[in-house]
Amino acid sequence: MGSKDHSFDIVSQVDLQEVDNAVQQVKKEVAQRFDFKGSISSVDLDKSAKTITIKTENEFRLKTLIDMLQTRAAKRAVSLKSLEYGAVETGMVGGSVKQVITIRQGLTTDQAREIAKAVKEMKLKVQASIQSDQVRVQGIKIDDLQAVIAALRRRDFGADLQTINFR
Repeated sequence: MGSKDHSFDIVSQVDLQEVDNAVQQVKKEVAQRFDFKGSISSVDLDKSAKTITIKTENEFRLKTLIDMLQTRAAKRAVSLKSLEYGAVETGMVGGSVKQVITIRQGLTTDQAREIAKAVKEMKLKVQASIQSDQVRVQGIKIDDLQAVIAALRRRDFGADLQTINFR
């Protein structure tokens, strides 16, 4: 990278503290809501495994809890694209159901390749390089880099993209 080159990184990150805040708000609402009175519902965040586990009596309540979580997460600027829903597990003790939601951090290899390919197709004087779970875009003109950012924001890559380290 020459002294006159500029660059930025494309990442997909989730603020786990905001996810934790959303989970705490859902727990508080469950404790206060009349339709959940006497319910054995739980919403738990495992920060190290980056998962949210929802357990409750039936699928209707599970759907309600997921809606509550999505609403709280969206209000706290947590992208719903970063939540990956596992299969609903039924037949547990007492007929309860469980679902595990994985919080996706970083870009997958396929997403990074797709972003790099999209940048190359723009025919601007910039280079895109994949660095583990992020993509670095380098170029001489700042205007070209800003054009890349604008074009990437218009497309959907299946992840919430952020641009960082603009230099």
